[in-house]
Amino acid sequence: MSASAAPVSVPTSASVPASASVPASASGPTAAELLAFVRRTAADAGLIASLPLDPEGRTWIRLDGPGGSEAWLIGWPPGTGTGWHDHADSIGAFLTASGTLKEHSLAARLPTDGWKTLELTEGIDRSRELTPGQGRAFGRHHVHEVLNESADEHAVSVHAYYPPLPQIRRYSRTDAVLRLEQTESPEDWQ
Repeated sequence: MSASAAPVSVPTSASVPASASVPASASGPTAAELLAFVRRTAADAGLIASLPLDPEGRTWIRLDGPGGSEAWLIGWPPGTGTGWHDHADSIGAFLTASGTLKEHSLAARLPTDGWKTLELTEGIDRSRELTPGQGRAFGRHHVHEVLNESADEHAVSVHAYYPPLPQIRRYSRTDAVLRLEQTESPEDWQ
């Protein structure tokens, strides 16, 4: 993650005790539970309003996620985005709290290791517009990019990942060719 403001860890009123959100098997929260968490958190108007917004770069606050998950409140200035990336072995969920975000994703399971360039097949591109209250959960190795395409409106979203992000792989995309550009670890963005 790159941002203008330093990340801050903030407990949220939307957080629930770990014992209330983790299945009895203690295997961590499911993608559906992460989606429920980001939905509850996005409904916390006071928390959403507390995020400092910068006109030049994304800002974020780290939150306490359920069951040992990693969670973030992220502010998106107009015209910003993530670029193509995945969250490696983590499952996750995100939801738009204000503004509108667009997600482009690939509806295909990619190999996890041992490649630098892939030729993508036709028909795997997906695109969705996420307005306030809309979000999605996703599984491991979900490749996507998230954008605020507005020319004048900030967007704010809530994200949660389990296990906490071990790495993020960043890709470039030219037509049907996806190229692995770099792998980041937590110390690169925290």
